[in-house]
Amino acid sequence: MRLLHTSDWHLGRSLHRESLLEAQAAYLDRLLDVVREHAVDVVLVAGDVYDRAVPPLAAVDLFDRALHRLADAGVPTVMISGNHDSARRLGVGARLIERAGIHLRTDPSGCAEPVLLSDDHGEVAFYGLPYLEPALVREEFDADRAGHEPVLAAAMDRVRADLAGRPGTRSVVLAHAFVAGGEPSDSERDITVGGVAAVPAGVFDGVDYVALGHLHGSQRITERVRYSGSPLAYSFSEADHRKTMWLVDLGPGAEITAERVDCPVPRPLARISGRLDEVLADPAHARHAAAWLEVTLTDPQRPEDAMARLTERFPHVLSLLFAPERPDGDPRASYAQRLRGRGDHEIADDFVAHVRGAGPDPAERAVLHAAFDDVRADDARHEVAR
Repeated sequence: MRLLHTSDWHLGRSLHRESLLEAQAAYLDRLLDVVREHAVDVVLVAGDVYDRAVPPLAAVDLFDRALHRLADAGVPTVMISGNHDSARRLGVGARLIERAGIHLRTDPSGCAEPVLLSDDHGEVAFYGLPYLEPALVREEFDADRAGHEPVLAAAMDRVRADLAGRPGTRSVVLAHAFVAGGEPSDSERDITVGGVAAVPAGVFDGVDYVALGHLHGSQRITERVRYSGSPLAYSFSEADHRKTMWLVDLGPGAEITAERVDCPVPRPLARISGRLDEVLADPAHARHAAAWLEVTLTDPQRPEDAMARLTERFPHVLSLLFAPERPDGDPRASYAQRLRGRGDHEIADDFVAHVRGAGPDPAERAVLHAAFDDVRADDARHEVAR
């Protein structure tokens, strides 16, 4: 059975206020072409169909047209909700849409109810694990604590229990999560709970292929556990990504072969840095004239009319940053530089240390971190309620 593994469409997202709707439409055109050209049997979409819980109408229309085209092509599609989606909104009409071969899985309680599809070698069970916000699904899965690993492990226990009653059935799991060993970018929304974001790949042991969503870079965690990545670059941290989909063949004995199929590139992304006069004069930058560009200026003082001057040479500059050259230890080093790579918990700990001269003790740290996690959980509940 031939699978096309995709994820993180993020329909409705822009890049520094540059609309990507046409590029997303071109990607969906490409997806349909790949389905036809490579005789794909099943399309997988591992979450983050939309970029936000209440997507713009143009994005909803694009999604609607994609569903109709997939249904018209007669290719079954299995799709889960991600942490950017409103699971309830995405799942509206799921039972009705299923009649057209579009299988939406957005309810955590149904994670052990597979979509059963067949080829010449028998059935394949597709299990959809929508994004599991620990604070919201802990009771559903009777997890001993509110973390990503406990709830995913409990969900997978249900999957394995169902699969045990289907001897000889091959299996595919779709999940939206941060799995250890994956390489993140700046584009993914932080899903850290209790200071931990990643779950071990071993959580998914016992199934034949795991189609992951959430991380935007295409990557292989193990031979059977992979991220397709997003079809487009959604931040300049993805400038070096090769955007692809996985074309996966699931053999009669659950053998796996996989190859990457390129997504269309609307415009290349590039990052350059230096003093303004150097950036404008350097002939090596001529290749970036047509690229969407992020420029970091290192002048000791902010140059006047920097954006206007840059745009004369690079008409597609989208982001202008300033990182003045400073000697090590200079107190004027930018706040953003000092915080780069640090999470909410670390920043809070550093703030306490700055204010009173000593960081929080273990008990204080536990209270402080729990407060952050409670706020995150409240945000998740509000997303569901909207």
